[in-house]
Amino acid sequence: MAQGARRTVGQVAAVIVLAVAVAGFLSVAAVRHGFFDLHVYRGALVWWVHDGGEIYDYLKPGTQYGFTYPPFAALVMLPMAYLSWHAAIVVSVAAGVVTSAVLIWWLLDPVSRRAGWTRWFAFAVALCLVAAFEPMRETINFGQVNTLLLFLVAVDLLRLLPRGSNWAGIGIGLATAIKLTPGIFIVYLLVTRRWRAAVTASGAATAATVVAAALFPDASREFWTSALWNTGRVGELAFVSNQSLRGVVARLDPQSPSTLAWLLLVAVTLVLWAWRCRVAASVGDEATGLALTGAVMCLVSPVTWVHHLVWLLPGLLLLLDRGMAAPPGGRRRRVLLACVSIGYAFLISRIVWAWEEDFSGLDGFLFGNTYVWISLALLAFLPVRSPGGPRSPSGSVAVEPAGVPQLDQPDRRSPAGQRHRIGRPLTVR
Repeated sequence: MAQGARRTVGQVAAVIVLAVAVAGFLSVAAVRHGFFDLHVYRGALVWWVHDGGEIYDYLKPGTQYGFTYPPFAALVMLPMAYLSWHAAIVVSVAAGVVTSAVLIWWLLDPVSRRAGWTRWFAFAVALCLVAAFEPMRETINFGQVNTLLLFLVAVDLLRLLPRGSNWAGIGIGLATAIKLTPGIFIVYLLVTRRWRAAVTASGAATAATVVAAALFPDASREFWTSALWNTGRVGELAFVSNQSLRGVVARLDPQSPSTLAWLLLVAVTLVLWAWRCRVAASVGDEATGLALTGAVMCLVSPVTWVHHLVWLLPGLLLLLDRGMAAPPGGRRRRVLLACVSIGYAFLISRIVWAWEEDFSGLDGFLFGNTYVWISLALLAFLPVRSPGGPRSPSGSVAVEPAGVPQLDQPDRRSPAGQRHRIGRPLTVR
């Protein structure tokens, strides 16, 4: 058998072994939520379309949970009211898998090409590892829409905006009309002075909202005047699944959490985010802008359930990218790859749930908020690419933050075995 054929066989075998190992891990670690959120979505739509009720009056039987998204989300999900339960599950899972796979390909394929990896093999390994990622498996098991929203935003930041498309911003606008929290990406466009894209995003969000209001005036009136402000429908702030800054503050004093302390933390976090995004955007590093804004959205949102943390996935993949771009054998590569390994290990571990019943004490503060600390670390320390370095998934050149040494970058034209041998002198800006 030729060497290439032997390598392919070995890679296929490795993927099969890894897939079996991940399936075994999931059989133990993954919690079966019975597509709880999908039950809420479909139940509310059936109640609204077939039973004559108002969509925001619906509560899943025996719970306090109801439909909390804007009316445009109801319009997007409307076909679900005409699907059987099992068909709705198939559509939900397929949408989550496909959108996640496309995002992973966009972010990982440049790393594979630069590092000389077999592209299909790297992609297959990544898919297996992402399946074990707790926010991803929670999103799938709940039947959530997180990956769809992430995909819509990524279309803008990784594909349309770097190419100067007049359509850049439409994905962010639609994501914002479906669920309000991605609206922070409109703020990102404003902070980084992408005026045209910001106008497009705002226009798309407004147009989608107006269309929904024209079609469903009663539902729209109820959402914007009542349901939006009914915070009791989303759950308990101090619950350990709420891995946001608000959750941290609430767990310090569940009876009377300090709103002032939370707002101060949010303000400081937003200042750090705006500065880092401006640095990344100054050289068109939209991939890092996506990762930083996804992390800050998780931090400043009053409620960030564990499944919402799929927004950290771009940050972990870019951290891998930065590590592989560093010189082989160097300290920088070892540190970055260690960081992505540790972050990934925590984010598949369910560690925060060990403090579900009692999050008091120093151990509860440190470990019950583990995912918050990871979000903060990505926001503060995710390296931004240097000018002249490898291209990001968007095709743009990237940078390091001001004051950070620029390390040698690989010569992309040299053979795989010679990469990282040709670089630029170390300079400090």
